[in-house]
Parts: sequence; C-alpha cells; structure tokens
Amino acid sequence: MTPQDKSVSRRKFLKASSTAALGVAVYPSVIAAASVGEHLTASGISLGVFASYDHANYLRNLGCNYIEESVGGFLIPASGESGFTKNLHELHTLKFPIWSYVILLPGEMKTLGPDVNHEAVLARTEMALKRAKECGSHYIVFGSGASRMIPEGFDREKAKQQHIEVTKKMAPLAEKYGITIAVEPLNRGETNFINSLAEGVEIVEAVNSPKVKLLCDIYHMLKEDESPDEIVKYGKYIVHCHIAEKESRTPPGVKGDDFRPYLKALKKIGYKGGLSIECFKYTDFDKEIKTGIEVLRKQISEA
Repeated sequence: MTPQDKSVSRRKFLKASSTAALGVAVYPSVIAAASVGEHLTASGISLGVFASYDHANYLRNLGCNYIEESVGGFLIPASGESGFTKNLHELHTLKFPIWSYVILLPGEMKTLGPDVNHEAVLARTEMALKRAKECGSHYIVFGSGASRMIPEGFDREKAKQQHIEVTKKMAPLAEKYGITIAVEPLNRGETNFINSLAEGVEIVEAVNSPKVKLLCDIYHMLKEDESPDEIVKYGKYIVHCHIAEKESRTPPGVKGDDFRPYLKALKKIGYKGGLSIECFKYTDFDKEIKTGIEVLRKQISEA
C-alpha cells in the first residue's frame, strides 16, 4: 500500500465523530474531578496508574487521584463512536477522573520518514483532543515511538524537521481544545529519536506553544542512565510524569528500585502534577499496584 493509499482525509475522518455529539450531549463537557485533590502526597504530587478504566473503582479505593488511559483504548476505540459513547457514559457514572492518555498514534501512522502521513496524524490527533476535552482530561502523551522511528539511511535532520512540522500543526489544535500535548522521550530500545529530556525540549522549544510541553518518564530516564539533574535543568517544561522499575518495567516495590533521587529532583522544581505508574504487564495487577502506590508514597515522603 502506498502512502497515498494510506492517507486519510481529515475531513472524512472527523465526520465520523460528528453524530457522536448527539449521543453524548447529555453528559457535561467537563467530568467532575473532585477526587483529584483528596489524597495528594505531602509534596502535592498526584498519583495515578495507567490502566483500563475497568480498574477505576479499585484505584480510587487505593487512594489514587486519577487513572491514565490510552487513546486507542478509550478515546478512539476499535468499536467506533458507539464505543466512545459507552466509555464516556462509564466515566460520567463513576466520576473518577482520567488525567491523561498515552499512545497517541499507532505505529503505522508515521510522523517522519519516506512514508510520512501528516494528514492522518492530524486527523487522529484532532479527534483525540476533542474527545479528551469532552472527558474533562488534561493531557495527551505524544510518545508513539514506532511512529517516529527514523528509517535506516534516512536523513536524521530531515526526519527531525518533519516531526517538528507535524507537531507545530498539532499545537493550534491542542490550543483550540485546551488539552496539553506532552512530548515523551523514550529509551533507545523503543525508538531512535527523542531519547532524552534535552531532545524532548528541542521539540518543545521549536514548536513554541503553551499547549506543547514535556513529559518526564523516570523509567526511560533509568534505561538511558539519564541523571536526575536533567529534571532540575528542564523542570520548567515538565507537565506530567511516568514511573516504573528499570529492569522489567514493573511497578515500584517489585524489584525494589530506589526512585528517591528522581523524586527529590521533582520536589526541587516544585512539581505539583501527576505521577503515573505506567506498566504493561503484571503478574497480579491488584496486588502489585497496591504495593506500588504504597512504596511510591513512602519514597516521595522520604525524598
């Protein structure tokens, strides 16, 4: 399939959501989020977990402030607009806030390289931003490592400019819907572009929008041996954070990683945002997340 064949008409893509408004108009545009402030850490950091919204009640009972979902799982589900309407109804019923969403783009939707597909990228981004606003959320995380993988032999500077170009086009959409796009540096095992906070800041500064900022993922920093000092250096750009243990991306407490130096750096910059445990595999979700929240609270208090 050629890039032209894969190109998605932005107008056609968004048209699919136009009738969805009729199905969700009975819900408020901003979901009540009172629980966000109920169990803050002493430093004012909000704790959350990346998980399916099916876990919302359990995480609320653990004292979490919010849940983090995925774009494809919640905002743009495979079941289409009926699936989103169902998800929005559940959010309205439970009223446990979704702070942010990860995995903005599927791997086949390229931001750079010879198969770049900015039209499809922008169409998906606008739909995600629009629906995130309906959910009363704050952030969409722009990691999507496979989408930004620079192909072997492709000019790196050209790839960087392509990625900056599409992010610049995302910025007015983020401003329109009031959702911040958080650029996420990833370790080199997942992508070969934007692998440090410094490289993430390059993109943020080039875009120069109040709604395009930086995500700090302590797991990726550990994988890249990135110093906690980088958090202090680039703290003014950081709006959201992720965390997991280095070896197998497990929750705090499984392997016993000491996150205190990174948590101390967050305290040093006066960080008051969200800190999400972001893992993808669990042996026992309920048990490991319970321990993870307990360990993380303890380490934050001791940092």
